[in-house]
Amino acid sequence: MTVKILELVGESSSSWEEAVQQAVIDASKTIDNIVGVEVLNNTATVENGKITNYRANVNVAFKVDENR
Repeated sequence: MTVKILELVGESSSSWEEAVQQAVIDASKTIDNIVGVEVLNNTATVENGKITNYRANVNVAFKVDENR
């Protein structure tokens, strides 16, 4: 089995966990066989002393289709 890694940035207005989930949801629209995710970094945008946008840099791992 061969696994390929793709680095993505997910965003959410609610939480870092949701930002990670959003990255996986969006990736799964065009990538099959996702097998794992590694969270590399969490960042956020702050306005008027409050977090307004959460970002998560993630590596998404997926199996390479051996039949292609």
